[in-house]
Amino acid sequence: MGNIFMSLKDVGNKVPIYKLKTTEEVMKYYDEWGVENKYNNDMKEWNYTGPKETVDTFKKYSTNKDSIIFDAGCGTGLVGLQLKRFGYNNFHGADLSQKLLDTVPKDLYQKLIKVDLNKPIDIKDSFYDAVMCVGTFTFAHVKPQALDEFLRITKSNGLICFTINEGIYKEYGFDKKINELKKQNKWKELEFFKSDYIASKDINAWLGIYKVLK
Repeated sequence: MGNIFMSLKDVGNKVPIYKLKTTEEVMKYYDEWGVENKYNNDMKEWNYTGPKETVDTFKKYSTNKDSIIFDAGCGTGLVGLQLKRFGYNNFHGADLSQKLLDTVPKDLYQKLIKVDLNKPIDIKDSFYDAVMCVGTFTFAHVKPQALDEFLRITKSNGLICFTINEGIYKEYGFDKKINELKKQNKWKELEFFKSDYIASKDINAWLGIYKVLK
């Protein structure tokens, strides 16, 4: 398949969770992965740069440290740790795995909620200044329609910053969705580039940051 698109089999051998097909299978995997800090240790070992790279990009455009930020698919809080490092102090986390939420460092987030991002989010319109979504747009995880919800809950001129695993970018229709939202003037692209993501496993992701237009 060439270097650009690794087959799912190859990716699955490197990161077993990518082989899973259903939300239930993924949740069971995360529940076990979260035990005894295994998830965080694996991320360190794999040199998972997604959270740092995304927050590095985000901070170029978000200078207000009091912005209310929604970390969608926050997992164990890796994005939250980066946000805190750069002085942001008002962020909320959401994830489908209660086991991962239970491992988030205490007092890191102002609020944590259990949520399925493939369904409507119980948050009022235009509530957040920004949405971050790192490592959640990947195999058998969250689908492109979640971007509609992210737009709905973000204020006008707010930011949406995310990674999309390159293996699903076209297959799941993220490319079409992103362009559709551009054409409809729902958002404006600030940056969109290929990031290292999980460098040690040779797995790349697209990293995008968009300004919401309402």
